[in-house]
Amino acid sequence: MRAVIPFKKNNAKSRLKTLLSEKEREGLAMAMLNDVTEALLFSGCFSVVDILSTAVVEVNGANLVLTEKGLNEALNEYLQKMSDHSMNEPVLIIMADIPLVSKKNIRDIVNTSSDLVIVPGRMGGTNALFIREPSSFHVDYYGASFLKHVDIAAKNVLNVLVFDSFNLSTDIDEVADLAEVLLHGKGHALRYLKNLGFGIMENNGRIGVKRGTS
Repeated sequence: MRAVIPFKKNNAKSRLKTLLSEKEREGLAMAMLNDVTEALLFSGCFSVVDILSTAVVEVNGANLVLTEKGLNEALNEYLQKMSDHSMNEPVLIIMADIPLVSKKNIRDIVNTSSDLVIVPGRMGGTNALFIREPSSFHVDYYGASFLKHVDIAAKNVLNVLVFDSFNLSTDIDEVADLAEVLLHGKGHALRYLKNLGFGIMENNGRIGVKRGTS
């Protein structure tokens, strides 16, 4: 069983540029990548964890697979190679910006009996896909990818489980999302934000983030 994490380091998390410099955003992206990778490794479920990256990165315990292709093309090529060369073993695709993911979340996903497990993100996205037979599926990210993946599964007559999880649905894209890391995080991303001087603030009953002196 394999896991693959698509990753983009250069100009990462551009929607956070009002609070973070480009270097800081890249640092946060790397911290979240380490959180996701550790959850995969500590779950004990995978023989291989690959990082499918557009730039050279080093993460303990994971293999680097460099690509210059876009997300869909790169992942579909990866799935095709798994189909051709690895006896069609199960593959978990998981995004690099969900730092709250736990090893229990991972074990719960891979221990299902479904042909396909879809983990929805917010606003119609897809944060993870567990594909029992890679030859039976292809990905189509961007836009309402959750609905696209449900449709692809239906066309291929796959049994689908929608995996509902707060941890896995919490992808970090917007400034407001940083509050979730500060409230619920335990790993690299939480420490990184705290080192930059970020903390929680309350404003008229709402939770937000503030930045002090790092």
